[in-house]
Amino acid sequence: MTCRMCCFVVLGALAAPVCARAADLRTENVVYVMLDGFRHQEVFSGAEEQLLQGEGGDLELARMRFWRATPEARREALLPFFWKVVAKEGQVIGDQERGSIAQVANPHKFSYPGYSETLCGVADPAVDSNNKVHNKHLNVLEWLHGQKPFAGRVAAFGAWDLFPYILNQPRSGMVVNAGYTPFTEGKVTPTIATINRLKDEMTRYWKGEPFDALPYETALEYLKTRKPRVLFLSLGETDEWGHDNRYDLYLEAARLSDGYIETLWNTLQSMPQYRGKTTLMLSTDHGRGLGPDGWQGHGKDLPNSENVWMAFMGPDTPALGVRADTGRVTAGQMAATLAAFLGKDYLSAVPEAAPPVPGVIAAKN
Repeated sequence: MTCRMCCFVVLGALAAPVCARAADLRTENVVYVMLDGFRHQEVFSGAEEQLLQGEGGDLELARMRFWRATPEARREALLPFFWKVVAKEGQVIGDQERGSIAQVANPHKFSYPGYSETLCGVADPAVDSNNKVHNKHLNVLEWLHGQKPFAGRVAAFGAWDLFPYILNQPRSGMVVNAGYTPFTEGKVTPTIATINRLKDEMTRYWKGEPFDALPYETALEYLKTRKPRVLFLSLGETDEWGHDNRYDLYLEAARLSDGYIETLWNTLQSMPQYRGKTTLMLSTDHGRGLGPDGWQGHGKDLPNSENVWMAFMGPDTPALGVRADTGRVTAGQMAATLAAFLGKDYLSAVPEAAPPVPGVIAAKN
């Protein structure tokens, strides 16, 4: 089924809407990476000075590594690939100083509701805990996996061990690997075997979530060997170090994530089936509170927790950089946007889902 949702041709500014049919799109694959609980403040302005003056960790080293005189220099020091490549060749949404508001629509503003909204397209108030309960809502990865062109070619990897529940892996039957669970799908390569051993042997600093290197390396190896059409990856250290009040390691985790994304993108460009045919999507599941006493947490009682960000880069996304005056865009729009990049209409299956993000998909001239 081709996409019937309206996207936009963009020539300097948003022009008249057109329908991005599958035949008009170059995108054949989508890689979607989410950074758990990573604030829009650091995305657009880099390290925050008052948080570098607090307590906990080596903030002097963090200042040396990430503090610069201007917001533009700070954000590039923290996220060099994001700002040197993604923001120049694609689009970034969520810079509130430029009239671009990206938010979660769910009232809870924490992880399970945030991921459910993002991947299902529906901000359901009844999804209100981080309990290990299988999600009743259809998600866009599952929906694509159920269609012939994508069957067996959709995979999800995450640091947090709740992803098999968020994505309802037993119902979908697709590849979902998260937490410390060893990866055993198909042929176990030497690299996967090493990662599985590390999951078993490493110190478990957080009960349900290993350091990001393990899910990232698993996803990268899967990409190289199994060549999925849709790959989802969630990295969790930014959220965990935030809760631990380690602003130094929160920044380090963000910098590592940027490097992981760069390697993923360069790997994609080195492979003929992905080069020039793949769209990269980036976002987060929720924001965080404000100031030295609030940034560690998030939720309905902490202002700013609703504010998020998102980015897109690929052959069908006009290179508009940091978007201005977009109005309010919600996390729930990411599900239909992912499908629309592949020429699919997610709202045909989930009519209550939020529509695609305007302006990020342009048909060929």
